[in-house]
Amino acid sequence: MLFPVYWMVNVSLTRDIDLRADPPHLFPTHGTVEGYQVVLRDQVPYLGTSLLIGLGTVALTVALAAPAGYALATLRPVGGGVLRFVLLIAQMIPGIIMAMGCYAIYLRLGMLNSAAGLVLADSTIAVPFGVLIFTAFMSGIPGEVLQAAVMDGASRWRTFRSVVLPLSRSSIITVSLFAFLWAWSDFLFASTLDAGGAARPVTLGIYRYIGNNNQQWNAIMATAVIASVPATVLLIVAQRYVAAGVTAGAVKD
Repeated sequence: MLFPVYWMVNVSLTRDIDLRADPPHLFPTHGTVEGYQVVLRDQVPYLGTSLLIGLGTVALTVALAAPAGYALATLRPVGGGVLRFVLLIAQMIPGIIMAMGCYAIYLRLGMLNSAAGLVLADSTIAVPFGVLIFTAFMSGIPGEVLQAAVMDGASRWRTFRSVVLPLSRSSIITVSLFAFLWAWSDFLFASTLDAGGAARPVTLGIYRYIGNNNQQWNAIMATAVIASVPATVLLIVAQRYVAAGVTAGAVKD
């Protein structure tokens, strides 16, 4: 499982002339950072766009999913069970179907080739997952805590903002992390909805180095390495919160 990651780093440090060696070099005997220099020169705008889309997707996902999860977990609305089932089914719809549907809508609304359009599209995947995670976690919050807030005069919104959200830190981090990773690594929505725009994410920026007669493999792999760094750092930092957020609500007292 780790060998492709190692090979990505190895090729990113290998000279173009050595990429055609037979057998291939297992180590970059004549290492070069030319690929990384090319990436830092060409890919920074694409990385910035991916960061913008990722953060926008996180903000929209949490803003929609957290109140929805709170409502399903504590307010017990009519049809809540059906809604949870629909959210579960929504995650099983093939991405290409959603991408083509979004394309038809964006074409009418003039939202093609825009970062805002990609934020909205990526959120269609992240929000159902986020609602289910928040619902499971918030269902485990003791009812006495919520009742105490109500007795102190807090409204439903104040209880959600001042009591439920602080207690839901693990689930917020979990949902935010997965939403960011989905947006950061998205290729399907980007290639369908933003293939010709000026503000393209790094998953499309990497295609600058692929042509009919030339492939800059060290630059391609260097881009992949740099694009993997934010996701790796986030996973390491948020690991314990993710474990707590994903398993929340699995066991009832």
